Amino acid sequence: MAVPAHPSRAAGVRRTVAAHLARWELSAILDDAVLATGELFANAVRHGSADPGDTIAVVLECSGRELRVTLADPSPVPPRPRTAPASAEAGRGLSIVSALADDWGTEPPEPGDAGKRVWFSLAVREPA
Repeated sequence: MAVPAHPSRAAGVRRTVAAHLARWELSAILDDAVLATGELFANAVRHGSADPGDTIAVVLECSGRELRVTLADPSPVPPRPRTAPASAEAGRGLSIVSALADDWGTEPPEPGDAGKRVWFSLAVREPA
């Protein structure tokens, strides 16, 4: 799905991810996936889009053993994890993704596209 790169769209992205995972019966990883997606979306809006008309592509894929969520934005600059001061209101997104996901990383864009893709994966687990 292509989503306008605006902070007001974050809640809709989280709801859509939650709905897909519920439909796929992935309740055991739903909360982690929604939170990690929200963090990557916020990073893409803040650091990956300069033009008000930019969009962020959000792709969900499930192999049965693994969920992979990929967000693509127009900036070619890769994300850099950092340590935020305790008093900072931002700067923890990638640390949160790293803590929640089994793996995460970046990839070049699809051929013909600009920017980058940032993804995370979660192993599919049975509900507790």
